[in-house]
Amino acid sequence: MCGITGWVAYGEDLARHRPVVQAMTDTMGCRGPDAEGVWIDGPAAFGHRRLSIIDPAGGTQPMVAERGGRASTVLTFCGEIYNYRELRQELAALGHEFRTRSDTEVVLTAYLQWGAGFAARLNGMFAIGLWDTGTRELLLVRDPIGVKPLYYARTANGVLFGSEPKAVLANRAVPRRVDAQGLAEILDMVKTPEITPFADLCEVRPGQIVRVTEGGLTKTSYWQLTAREHTDDLDTTIGTVRSLLEDIVSRQLIADVPVATLLSGGLDSSAITALAQRALAAEGRGPVRSYSVDFQGAADQFEPDAVRGTADAPYVRDFVAQVGTDHREVLLDSAELADPAIRAAILGATDLPPAYWGDLWPSLYLLCREIRQRATVVLSGESADELFGGYRWYQRDEAVNAPTFPWLTPGSARIFGGSSLIDQGLLEKLDLAGYRQDRYSEAVAEVPVLPGESAVDRRMREVTYLNITRFMQAVLDRKDRMSMAVGLEVRVPFCDHRLMDYVFNVPWAMKSFDGREKSLLRAATRDVLPNSILERTKTPFPATQDTRYEQALRAELREVLADPDSPVRPLLNTTRVTRVLNRELEDVSLPHDRGGLEMALWLNRWLTAYDVTVDV
Repeated sequence: MCGITGWVAYGEDLARHRPVVQAMTDTMGCRGPDAEGVWIDGPAAFGHRRLSIIDPAGGTQPMVAERGGRASTVLTFCGEIYNYRELRQELAALGHEFRTRSDTEVVLTAYLQWGAGFAARLNGMFAIGLWDTGTRELLLVRDPIGVKPLYYARTANGVLFGSEPKAVLANRAVPRRVDAQGLAEILDMVKTPEITPFADLCEVRPGQIVRVTEGGLTKTSYWQLTAREHTDDLDTTIGTVRSLLEDIVSRQLIADVPVATLLSGGLDSSAITALAQRALAAEGRGPVRSYSVDFQGAADQFEPDAVRGTADAPYVRDFVAQVGTDHREVLLDSAELADPAIRAAILGATDLPPAYWGDLWPSLYLLCREIRQRATVVLSGESADELFGGYRWYQRDEAVNAPTFPWLTPGSARIFGGSSLIDQGLLEKLDLAGYRQDRYSEAVAEVPVLPGESAVDRRMREVTYLNITRFMQAVLDRKDRMSMAVGLEVRVPFCDHRLMDYVFNVPWAMKSFDGREKSLLRAATRDVLPNSILERTKTPFPATQDTRYEQALRAELREVLADPDSPVRPLLNTTRVTRVLNRELEDVSLPHDRGGLEMALWLNRWLTAYDVTVDV
């Protein structure tokens, strides 16, 4: 795992801009603490920060392929290729020779053999920048599901790119400007592909190749979800899901550094951890290291909220007792979640206001920081809910049938309600309702069609597509930023594109054959999990209910409101803010009651730290 950046400026010699290229590269230090490299030749410049996972001694980047003593192709690559061993054998049989054991060299050689078609042969999570000196073209490639981020901005004579916005923004050619569309993206949980809050910054879409030449920029898709008839019966489908998961987990355990798993006591993370334990045992290794997170005193004070019916700890203990992992529980102090240094680190990792999910950002950051003390790679259970139908809005008819994003319907919307303290005039000017409807209509129009599909299956295909291509992208971004902020690589087995493609086409009646959420996944892993976990309903990542956290948020917002120079102040409904600040504090602080506070505070921090111009 690494951080990548680059700059192509046709007609220029970027050697004279080396300090700028170095500054862009330096912004990726947290993503790659082990090594760095810069390559510049004429109109092209690449920067790389490395987190060594495969072949630490080799695989340095940017990696250069030479022809006739001169560079022919240059690669800067972030991620992991899980089928690199098979590709290496195939390429060796075609006559290619290798100098390293790295997957990086396999990616570079694959391009030399197959050109842009190499992307479709990769199984993994990745963001790639590749410069061909012969054709003088740049390829930007992102993995099929979008696990690894990749941003770019057009310039007058080329393009800038990077793993995170900060790498691009380190070049003064890109203004830090947010327009009405960008502000709408921040305030509403829509996560439109390719669009970012910064007006001049784009994101490479999952499964997309962006090609840059002197003639301009073009975009093509090398992979996308497709609609196909599912002909397997239920038993075969369950068996196929299990077989795929076993292969995926086995591949994703490959590393030359310590590997662990995240374990919440829910179905998804428990399934991954159990399969990882079995895979390691089959190789004579193990036990797997597993980690869970909770808050100090939470066991005695837990109160069910809108989405969390039970605490995680008892289920984690059941799992560890049965499976026997080398487990550690990370206990967090809720007061630390509001620590200014922690929040500054989070903002520096996201480059955007991380408002949604509130305290889940600092708690995830602190968890990753703790894990990094003993492991460099961790497997996580993200994306099973989107694929197998785990969220509550998959089960509620009013959410499924609503003409909008299902997570933004009554019953779920308050979890993502961050605009409650925003000035009403600004909200009307932005027309968030109209913006949401436009984005929803665009998304539904993208959904692949299977002729003859029932109305129920058609709608559930749409709901699944919306979750995978919109909601899931926000979840993956959160995990990527918080883990890479401490140099921890998170692998996401459920994001294997083979599994995504297969399960996406399973009819809904089969996905929910036992009348519960994630029926297929539960059936496919039943033999490796405790009954308590098999019977547990979906519960999200833990959130603090400690009133000290909300008190800290309120105290900070009072300071913001009292400062006439606070950049967020003109965007707020000060009357409503005052009312919230004077509201009596309950005995338990629930996360959905803190959304407005989180949004206002993160917006203020972001506008201040990033010197953003709001142009609405």
